[in-house]
Amino acid sequence: MEAIVVTWRELAVVLVAVVIIHAVEMLLLLRWSGTRKRAMAPGPALAPSDALVREIGDLRNQVTRLQCEVDKLRATPAALVSPYNLAIQMARQGAPAGEVARGCGISRGEAELIVALYRKLRI
Repeated sequence: MEAIVVTWRELAVVLVAVVIIHAVEMLLLLRWSGTRKRAMAPGPALAPSDALVREIGDLRNQVTRLQCEVDKLRATPAALVSPYNLAIQMARQGAPAGEVARGCGISRGEAELIVALYRKLRI
């Protein structure tokens, strides 16, 4: 049986061949991934479907309607005053229970209770 003898020169040729093959493989891989990235890059925006356009329009109308309601509520804070808050204000100003009841549309007993509570506290 003969022994296999590998010289330094043959080993260097094999090593250079492996390095060249690896370099070519890397270049091809980089080129392939670069074209893939370009292919996957976002292009011009797609046109939305008619259903999405209608839904966006509906949502804009709802936002506009809600904004109008908020503006109305901010413009008329007097509409948010309950009869009991008005009765408390009148009691603090010293109005008698009968006047508080008539002015606020609450019962006489409720007016007397509010006047009794808030005249004593004088907050």
